[in-house]
Amino acid sequence: MNPDLLGPMMFITVFLFIFSGYPVAFSLGGTALIFAVVGVAMDIFPATFMFAFPERVFGIMSNFVLLAVPFFIFMGTMLEKSKLAEDLLTTIGALFGGLRGGLALAVVFVGAMLAAATGVVGASVVAMGLISLPVMHRYGYAPWLSTGVIAASGTLGQIIPPSVVLIVLADQLGVSVGDLFKGALVPGVMLAGMFAIFVMAVAFIKPEAAPALPPEQRTERGLALFKRVMFVMVPPLVLILIVLGSIFAGVATPTEAGALGALGAMGLALVNGRFTKEALDGAMGETTRLTSMVLFLLIGSTAFALVFRGLYGDIWIEDLLTNFPGGVIGLLVVANLVVFILGFFIDFFEIAFIILPLLLPAALRLGIDPRWFGVMIAMNLQTSFLTPPFGFSLFYLRSVTPEEIPTSAIYKGAIPFIIIQGIALGLVIAFPELVTWGLD
Repeated sequence: MNPDLLGPMMFITVFLFIFSGYPVAFSLGGTALIFAVVGVAMDIFPATFMFAFPERVFGIMSNFVLLAVPFFIFMGTMLEKSKLAEDLLTTIGALFGGLRGGLALAVVFVGAMLAAATGVVGASVVAMGLISLPVMHRYGYAPWLSTGVIAASGTLGQIIPPSVVLIVLADQLGVSVGDLFKGALVPGVMLAGMFAIFVMAVAFIKPEAAPALPPEQRTERGLALFKRVMFVMVPPLVLILIVLGSIFAGVATPTEAGALGALGAMGLALVNGRFTKEALDGAMGETTRLTSMVLFLLIGSTAFALVFRGLYGDIWIEDLLTNFPGGVIGLLVVANLVVFILGFFIDFFEIAFIILPLLLPAALRLGIDPRWFGVMIAMNLQTSFLTPPFGFSLFYLRSVTPEEIPTSAIYKGAIPFIIIQGIALGLVIAFPELVTWGLD
């Protein structure tokens, strides 16, 4: 066997395991062990190379930045399990309900807020699907619009800080989490604004697809509605602003800000009388599950990267990408296509731990700003999460959608938002200043 083929074969093997249904973390670790044995047997991979593995694992476990991941997950899941997110959606729905398309606008607004609170796409899509879809269906919204706006708004958790996705990206890119949060802020808000503009356009052109709530359903008006909005909206907004502001101002690290956010979410639940044992158990269980998944993926990807580099696979990838026709443009085309297609089949964390370390050396060698590169990758993944037939957000939404709404309606609703996200991604690529404006 040609030793130069071991690196490419290793890359192919791990995806064969993944697409066969094996858990990604074990596919990565198992592939690493298999090819380490093969490399040692062929006398091209020194066995002593594996002595570095325990040190790297301990490095992961002592990474203070990654400690922010469970804090932000807990913050979002506590808001969801205590039903504060449900209160937020119904209140914003009452505020905008008198407008055509008002409920859909409320979904976009709350989707952005939940994104800033959870940073977990599945949680946002499922929560809004359970809360808002029955109401929109009851009052005559077109199924394609209601499902499309819920799936699209739920994916904002990929890009709007403080996002778990961005924390993991920053760790893999070797950049400041605060810098990536700043860089993603304008694209994330821009994307939410584009969703809102599309909803208003649909309400204007096809009013029957996005009707206003009937007057009898809008019982609260004036001062009573103002008090409700202030009581329900302001506390979560203040919490999010404090968390982000402390990071942007350099007062707190992302981990410290995440701890503050987790404490604040429990405080909000307590003040509203929702801090129950069931809510706490649910939030802790979800946090433990997602955090464990991330850590196992990190350990598996560390083993994979160690053996892959020992077999000179990293040099093969870097040479392949940097010598691709078109230079920077060629690399961007390949990177976006690979990430977009893989986003159909495997989760973001898995892409971040497998693909990003392979793309980053070539990007740095070509002079690409890693912070801009990370935001571009995050926005690309949002698009793949929505794209039929395999988009993860569509599967999440299908699981909570009434049977009378066909899957074809969910796919139809996703298409205009995919186009919008493609436009937003194009703007980020064409105008890097949208990301780098506040960075040194």
